[in-house]
Amino acid sequence: MIAIIDYDAGNIKSVEKALQALGEETVLTRDRDCLLAADKVILPGVGSFGDAMENLKNFGLIPVIHEIVERNVPFLGICLGLQLLFERSEESPGVEGLGILPGEILRIPKGEGRKIPHMGWNSLELVGNGRLFQGLPEEPYVYFVHSYYLKASDPEIVTAVTRYGAEIHASVEKNNVFACQFHPEKSSATGLKILKNFAQI
Repeated sequence: MIAIIDYDAGNIKSVEKALQALGEETVLTRDRDCLLAADKVILPGVGSFGDAMENLKNFGLIPVIHEIVERNVPFLGICLGLQLLFERSEESPGVEGLGILPGEILRIPKGEGRKIPHMGWNSLELVGNGRLFQGLPEEPYVYFVHSYYLKASDPEIVTAVTRYGAEIHASVEKNNVFACQFHPEKSSATGLKILKNFAQI
């Protein structure tokens, strides 16, 4: 069973629907025992870094997420869910992230003809041998919606990059923790394959 963390952030239902389309058993929950009993856990979301951390705190989910990761349960952060795994974000100065992975979230730099938020399809440059990308072409196209991007402190965890005014660390993997800035649930057959790869870990 794959548990999706429900913390009142946007876009959670579309992740659930994508997994159900793959035939995966899912539960949308914020119940500690249910989350700790799951085979895999996903932290999706769109919205503000600060608001999301406040919600996770208010629902008592921060220690639960740390416990899931410490138990080596496969864990996937999507979009805002990726950003929350890191230490801090320029979007919400003074707000601590989950700090599960080292790095920070920066604002996409303004530039002539560059629209922010970055919204649309971009190709990925795959780095290393990320398990989420098994069986995909070398430069898969995926769908992004974001104004802030990850700069990971440890280049060893980066499994995909893209460029949009800066080099964006678009996906990371460390032990049982996976995350992607793009939306696999909105990335057509490529995204479904990525979710399937996660479900099969």
